[in-house]
Amino acid sequence: MSFPWIYAALTFGFAVVSVAVAVNGNNLAAMPPAAPVILGVCSLTGMILLWRDISSKLKGDHRTWGSLLGQYVAVKAVGLLGRRQRRKLELDTVKVKEAQEQTLLKRLRKNADTCYGKQYNFSSIKDSDAFRALHPITTYEHYRGLIQRIATGEQKVIIAEKPLILAMTSGTSGPSAMLLSTKDTNTEFFLQGVAVCLDVMREAFPETDSLQRTAKLFYTPTFRQSEAGIPIGPNSSTPASSRHMLNLYTTPAPAFEVPSEKDTLYLHLLFALKDPTVGTLESNFASTVFYAFTALQERWPELVEDIHRGQISSTLSLEPKVRAGLEALMKPDPQRAAQLRAHFQEGFSGIAKRLWPHLHLVLAVDSGSNQIYGEMLRDHYCKGVPFYSPFYAATEGLIGVNLWPQESRRRYLLCPRSMFCEFLPESSLEDEAPQTLLMEQVKPGESYELVVTNASGLFRYRIGDIVKVVGFHNQCPIVEFQYRRGQMLSVRGEKVSESLFLGALKKAVDQWPGAQLVDYSCAESGILGDSMGGSDPHYQVFVELKGVRNLTEEQRYKLDICLQQDSAVYRSFRIKGSIGPMRVQLVADGAFQELRKRMMEHSRTSPNTFKMQRVLRRKEYVDFLLGKTVS
Repeated sequence: MSFPWIYAALTFGFAVVSVAVAVNGNNLAAMPPAAPVILGVCSLTGMILLWRDISSKLKGDHRTWGSLLGQYVAVKAVGLLGRRQRRKLELDTVKVKEAQEQTLLKRLRKNADTCYGKQYNFSSIKDSDAFRALHPITTYEHYRGLIQRIATGEQKVIIAEKPLILAMTSGTSGPSAMLLSTKDTNTEFFLQGVAVCLDVMREAFPETDSLQRTAKLFYTPTFRQSEAGIPIGPNSSTPASSRHMLNLYTTPAPAFEVPSEKDTLYLHLLFALKDPTVGTLESNFASTVFYAFTALQERWPELVEDIHRGQISSTLSLEPKVRAGLEALMKPDPQRAAQLRAHFQEGFSGIAKRLWPHLHLVLAVDSGSNQIYGEMLRDHYCKGVPFYSPFYAATEGLIGVNLWPQESRRRYLLCPRSMFCEFLPESSLEDEAPQTLLMEQVKPGESYELVVTNASGLFRYRIGDIVKVVGFHNQCPIVEFQYRRGQMLSVRGEKVSESLFLGALKKAVDQWPGAQLVDYSCAESGILGDSMGGSDPHYQVFVELKGVRNLTEEQRYKLDICLQQDSAVYRSFRIKGSIGPMRVQLVADGAFQELRKRMMEHSRTSPNTFKMQRVLRRKEYVDFLLGKTVS
């Protein structure tokens, strides 16, 4: 038992006695003579037990007593909260109809005195049947003008409170939309999402109950101001919103003052590499983790040299104050640099576990459009490291949580108290007046579009996500994300979803010797206009591959055959000649990273929330990839 720890325990114990004396003051004489001694002994015993628990856990190098104690207390507090919230969730799944009704009425009552609440007579609504009879199903156009009024400073338009930010969607399936984000939205996300999933994570992966640091990859987004001074930007976890937790991460606070994503990523990698005891890699999406490893593969000699010298590369554009603050945390470490150099020279297959032998988990969403990035990480950079995709969420708020982290299929339990959910059957998506179902009415095996009423001013709102009900937990639906409506391929009404196309693409790539899929996007031939000539409508497919520099015509045609095998409708159109064969273009290495940068600049999307568009709707993006075609 080291002296500093004993000293800290004794100091704390005597401090508690001193506080007790100060609080009791003149009443101390009335206390039993042994009371202060007993109090001190109990405090000292508690501190010794605390020290034993902390010292038994795996810890990072060069940690202070204060930082370890702070992390320990935070982890224990969130753990207690998580267990409590999970019990609440379990109870709600047993009486899901009641939980949903209460959630809906809570939203309506809170906003009954707004202009919108008065227009739809929220105060008169007593149950969900009345709500669905009085209020129409809505899309973003229904709210565009109302949100603009809020942006200019008008109050109580849709919601009773002033929004925290005007949240921009990622624009995956169309133009970015500006939605409201409120304190309730954030509170619910933390209590019903973060706290629950951390409890699930520690139960499934007990090794994560440690005092190791996490390498969290996130960035400081750029916000602009509305006419009324309301921030406009992404609604996601940011360094500013996590400022009280930054001591849990490998990246020091000054790095988040760097505006360049490229330079911030370098600093993320640098400080993560310095710490061989990293326990978790975390980001919002698996794509961010994947792009980090591709950058590491490119820049590792520079990073190793910085660690060897204890300095930060002069190629980074840093303010003098920021550079000084970061370099104060650097010390020459030739031993760690030599270890890293040896690991990198072995190659990048399974590199994560070699760099960080105590790495227990990659924590990032790897479903939907992030599925291929998760697969590439598991197959290459992060071999042998478990993944946990914790949430199903959107700018609109928390939708579901993954209670089954060790299963390969990403399933999410809908959260009955986050949003009031309705479901449009997939067969009725184009109907003029479709009828919705409620949570207790959906059927396993069927697919639906989600219609939500949330905590931030959206009522019966079609979010555009198609989910498949794969079962129930008690009375609550479990869903798998299928696709976004705006990301459907359809040149003759055949409607090929993202998940269907990706399945066919993966089958085809498996038949291309040596090929590994890096990224892909598609376009409908109509977007090319006159440049497509007189050919039949078809899909233009852009793929970036590793291990292959050219594709034969026979290999390209394999993709068309695979999709015909998976989609009877597509096959019928191909047989009739109504749809022409796909045109598959192999693009240069790094083409999709360049496309990603262009998309973010155009939509003002943050790296924290970016999702690659699988169906391109802007001709300039298609032209860009055509310009990057190598085969």
